[in-house]
Amino acid sequence: MNYKLFGKSGLRVSELCLGTMTFGEEWGTGADKETSKKMFEVFANAGGNFLDTANRYTEGTSEKYVGEFIHSDRDYFVLATKYTLYENKKDPNGAGNHRKNMMRSVEASLKRLNTEYIDLLWVHMWDGTTQEEEVMRGLDDLISSGKVHYIGISDTPAWVVSKANTLAHFRGWSQFVGLQIEWSLIERTVERDLVPMAKDFDLAITPWSPLGSGILTGKYNDKMIENGRLSAESVKYNEHNLKIAKKVVEIAKNLGVSPAQVALAWLKAQDDPHSSGVIPIIGSRNVNQLEDSLGCLKVELSADNLEELDKVSEIDLGFPHKFLKSDNVQNLVFGDNKNKIIR
Repeated sequence: MNYKLFGKSGLRVSELCLGTMTFGEEWGTGADKETSKKMFEVFANAGGNFLDTANRYTEGTSEKYVGEFIHSDRDYFVLATKYTLYENKKDPNGAGNHRKNMMRSVEASLKRLNTEYIDLLWVHMWDGTTQEEEVMRGLDDLISSGKVHYIGISDTPAWVVSKANTLAHFRGWSQFVGLQIEWSLIERTVERDLVPMAKDFDLAITPWSPLGSGILTGKYNDKMIENGRLSAESVKYNEHNLKIAKKVVEIAKNLGVSPAQVALAWLKAQDDPHSSGVIPIIGSRNVNQLEDSLGCLKVELSADNLEELDKVSEIDLGFPHKFLKSDNVQNLVFGDNKNKIIR
């Protein structure tokens, strides 16, 4: 396991992040405490130091387990958790991005995690009702208090992130250093605005669901077909995504690796050498799945492999991106000098 600087901070995190949403059985899809501990140990023994949880994951059990697992060597691990989501559905101020919920949620997380500080606090998702100024000032106060070291933002429009970081810059407040988004071969719409924005602001990107809810492992390729038709279990189970999954399986067989490793290797290959890169969040329900995902560290896709995957999963960038890249517009903007301008 190698380590990367997290965004424009000096924080050093492992090149893969362990997602712990499956730590706990409250949601019916997670792992018991013993299995969760084994997965944590496998990740740590591989050199992983970056852990991601949230206040609502398995009704708080995830934070409790993570806090217990890292307690004996707390300073070694980079602990990330989130606020925004409710813990009490009946309390109108018990959820959201506003200051009252922010402070309440952080205090509750600190207790569950049994720690004095959070290395990275994520805004879990944008509520659309709280002003950016209120959010950034509150987060800056948490950093000033020592309860939080760095901040990031998840599941939020690019224009909001840009506005918030620009506001913080000119006010002298702490800025977001990371962006968490859904990104995979079957979810590439983030490449229109969110990914370019992150690279421009030098934000580390931590993609969640890098295996497309398991579709990219190929395990649904046969199950998705019923009587010659696609099953309707999820909007993600469609002809387009099935085609992508089949290509992933094909390349995996040719390389002698697993489809999950190919999907993760593609995502890691989206690193830009001039930015802080991409740190996939890997989650699993058992040790075997986790060990398989960790195997992506040894997989390097060829240029031909990447081209095949890019082509089969290609999206329409839409306006204005497609318009600006058209030959006619490029000619209007640069004239005969496009290839002479060094960028």
